[in-house]
Amino acid sequence: MPFYQRLGDLPRKRHIVHRDNGTLLTEEVMGFEGFSGLESILYHLQSPCRVIALGEFEPIVRTEWVPDAHAHRHLRTWDVPPAGDAVTGRQLLMWNNDVEISLCRPTELMEGFFRNGERDEVVFVHEGTGVVETVFGDVPYKNGDYIVLPRGTTYRFAPADESEQRYLVFETPGLITIPKRYRNEHGQLMEHAPYYHRDIHPPTELRTHRDKGEFVVKVRVRDGYQTYVIDYHPFDVVGWDGYVYPWTFSIHDFEPITGRIHMPPPSHQTFAGPNFVICSFCPRKLDFDPEAIPIPYHHSNLQSEEMIYYVDGNFSSRKGIELGSVTLHPTGLPHGPQPGLAEKSLGMTETHEYAVMCDTFNPLRLTALASDLDDGKYMYSWAEDATTGNGRTPDDDPAGITSHF
Repeated sequence: MPFYQRLGDLPRKRHIVHRDNGTLLTEEVMGFEGFSGLESILYHLQSPCRVIALGEFEPIVRTEWVPDAHAHRHLRTWDVPPAGDAVTGRQLLMWNNDVEISLCRPTELMEGFFRNGERDEVVFVHEGTGVVETVFGDVPYKNGDYIVLPRGTTYRFAPADESEQRYLVFETPGLITIPKRYRNEHGQLMEHAPYYHRDIHPPTELRTHRDKGEFVVKVRVRDGYQTYVIDYHPFDVVGWDGYVYPWTFSIHDFEPITGRIHMPPPSHQTFAGPNFVICSFCPRKLDFDPEAIPIPYHHSNLQSEEMIYYVDGNFSSRKGIELGSVTLHPTGLPHGPQPGLAEKSLGMTETHEYAVMCDTFNPLRLTALASDLDDGKYMYSWAEDATTGNGRTPDDDPAGITSHF
């Protein structure tokens, strides 16, 4: 994170005596890159190492779908059956060594607590409101929020009553950061950045729990889940400060960059990860040159794969794409508007859609869930006639409502 935060009761210096009602608190330095990266310091009532029982280790099992053909894909995800909670309900859609992308429609409350010990997480809230209760304090969320959860953060989702929940989840063994080109050498967001520090929302309130009893904490480590039982509430922090903490940023606060001619997808970048980026496509004015073609030019992903999740907007002019649709444009294949749409777009002045994109620089692997959701027809939607066997014309089943709208 580019700026410093603090909550609760802190001593005047690091690594000195700090007591609560006479009890010496346990100081925990939580940081990255050994002792050279960003860090926060937390003060606990109990030792965070204290464990009274170990559960079984559960390895993560992924069922891969290897399609018979290399093709563009359209996955209809809206009716994915809801199940589980905000962690157990995650259904893996695609992955590589740099990022996992999952869908989640939780129906249950989290009974215990979760900590990802090996991956940073970004949870995009397509639907739902509530609070992520964390060791750093409460993080409220709402529709359209990205929730950024640094690894090592113990948390529990607490959805608002009767609030439908639908998430798109990214997990990475690398670090989720704000793109370097948006930050100056001191870490401050610069004037040309599409969002500012005021748009980033850290924990709002620190709640120090002093409860005793048995509490279950599930930790993701070594490509699996280890369950621990502790005899104190894990949110026992009296105070903390530093640069590592969970936060939210709303897609509605992203300020799109508009140009005289069409802006390329990197202008929509929101987050950076190792060998991938996450972008936000938002309502905006379109290109204003009198001869501009205001929808995307055809392009080939020669070194990347493009996954787009459609969030909101009027997709009626491009039938076949709906809320919750996921398109995947894999390495080596060109994609863009189908025949006729460039001509039809001339004179358009604005767009009103929302979407989340993840571009990866290594190929994505698909799961059996992706196979179940694949419409099997998307690759043919660029054809100019109806000889593809699906009996539809490009106007009936268009493609190319991608990044770029």
